[in-house]
Amino acid sequence: MAAKAWGGRFQQQTDARVEAFTESISFDSRLAAVDIQGSQAHARMLARVGLISDDECTQIVETLTQIGNEIEAGNFEFRFDLEDIHMHIESALIERVGDVGRKLHTARSRNDQVSTDLKLYTREAIHRVDGLLKDLQTAFVERCGRDQDLVLPGFTHLQRAQPVKAAHYWLAYCEKFDRDRQRLADCLKRVNVSPLGGAALAGTSLPIDRHYTAELLEFTDVARNSLDISSDRDYLAEFCFCMALIATHLSNWAEEWIAWFSTEFGFIKLPDAFTTGSSIMPQKRNPDVLELIRGKSARPIADVQQILVLLKGLPMAYNRDMQEDKLALFDAYDTVAACLELAAAMVEGAELQQETIANKLEDGFLDATALMEYLIKKGTPMRTGHGIVGKLVSVCESRSIRLVDLPLEELQQACPQIEEDIYQVLGARNAMAALCSFGSGGEVPVQEQTEYWKEKLGL
Repeated sequence: MAAKAWGGRFQQQTDARVEAFTESISFDSRLAAVDIQGSQAHARMLARVGLISDDECTQIVETLTQIGNEIEAGNFEFRFDLEDIHMHIESALIERVGDVGRKLHTARSRNDQVSTDLKLYTREAIHRVDGLLKDLQTAFVERCGRDQDLVLPGFTHLQRAQPVKAAHYWLAYCEKFDRDRQRLADCLKRVNVSPLGGAALAGTSLPIDRHYTAELLEFTDVARNSLDISSDRDYLAEFCFCMALIATHLSNWAEEWIAWFSTEFGFIKLPDAFTTGSSIMPQKRNPDVLELIRGKSARPIADVQQILVLLKGLPMAYNRDMQEDKLALFDAYDTVAACLELAAAMVEGAELQQETIANKLEDGFLDATALMEYLIKKGTPMRTGHGIVGKLVSVCESRSIRLVDLPLEELQQACPQIEEDIYQVLGARNAMAALCSFGSGGEVPVQEQTEYWKEKLGL
C-alpha cells in the first residue's frame, strides 16, 4: 500500500472500502496530459524563483514527459489506492527521481492543481466543440447551393404557414449554432484565468510567481482570490450549460428531420449509413441516429442540474464533494462532441425529396399572408385585409381549390382594389419571391445571407 500524500498524522491504513469509494482515477485519468502540462509549468516557475535548482527542474520536466508518454501509450498502471491522476503522476515521479520529485508540490495544493487541470481541459474542450460547430455550420451552408431552387413550407404550431427558400432553413441553424459558438467564446474568458498558486485556500508564504505560470500555460489572466480559487466551479457549470443548449439545438434539428423523414412528410432522404432497419418489418428504415441525438440531449441538460445541485450547499473553500464535478463535465462534453460529429456528416449526406415537396407545396394556403400584404400595399388596413383573406380561404376550402384558382372577378368582389397583378403574388413560389425584408426567406435576402455565411466561415 502506497503512503498517502496526506498520511503523516494518521496511525491506520485507509479501509479498502474507503479506497474504492473515494477513488476518482477511474474517470479522471483523462486529465493526465493537462496535469503534466500544469506541473511542468509549476516546476519551471519554482526554478525561476529559486525554490528548486535548474537541474532539479530539468529532471522533473523530463521525467514528467516520460510518464505522460507511458500513459498515452497505455503502459502505465492505475491503482485505486493512489486515488486520482494527480497522485499517480506525483508518485511515479517520486519513484523515479526521489526527493527531487517531492519538491514539485512546493507552494501548491491539490486544490489549485485540480482547478488548473480542469481549466486547461475545459479550454481544450471549448476549442474542439467550437471547431465541430463550425464544421456543422459549413455543412449547412454548403447545402445552400445544392438546394438553391427548392422552396419549403415554413411551419408554426407544426402547421403550414408561409413558403421559404430551403436555404433559409439551413441558415437558421447556422444562426443557432453561431450563438452557441459565441457563448463558448464568452465562457472561455472565465475559463482562461489561472488558479495555479492559490494553494489550499490561503495562498503561500513562499515567493512564487503566479503570473509567470499563467504566461507559460497561456492563461489570459490570474485569479485574484485564493479562497475563491478553491471553491470556484462556475466555469464548469457555465460550460455544461453551453453544452446543454447546443444539445437542445441538435435535438430540435433532429426532431424536425425525424418528422421530415416520415412517409407522412416525405421531405428528406437520409443516407443508409445513418439509418437502421427493423428486426421484424423488412421495409423499415428508421432514423435511429437522429432519435439518439434527440435522446442523448437529455444528458447534458441533466449534467447542468447535477453540477448546480452539487455546488449549491458547499461552504468555502474546497470540499471533497467537488470530486464529482468532473463527471458532469466529461459526460456533457463527450455527448455533445459525439452528436456534433455525426450531425455534420448527416447534413452533408441527406437529400431533399424534390418531387414530393413540389407535389405538396401548394397545400395549406402558404400564399395567404402574401395576399393579405398585397391588399395592404393597395391601401387596405391590415386587419381588414386579414378578414378578407380569411373569408377567401374559407371559400376555397369549401370548393377544394386554391387561392390562385379563384377568378379575378370573384377576388375583386371581395376587395375592389385587387388587380390582374395579384396572380404574380399567388402561389407558393410567388409568395416566397415577394419576401424582401432583411433576414426573410425570400430569394434575394436568402442569397445575401448565404454570401454572408460563406464569407464568415471562409468558404
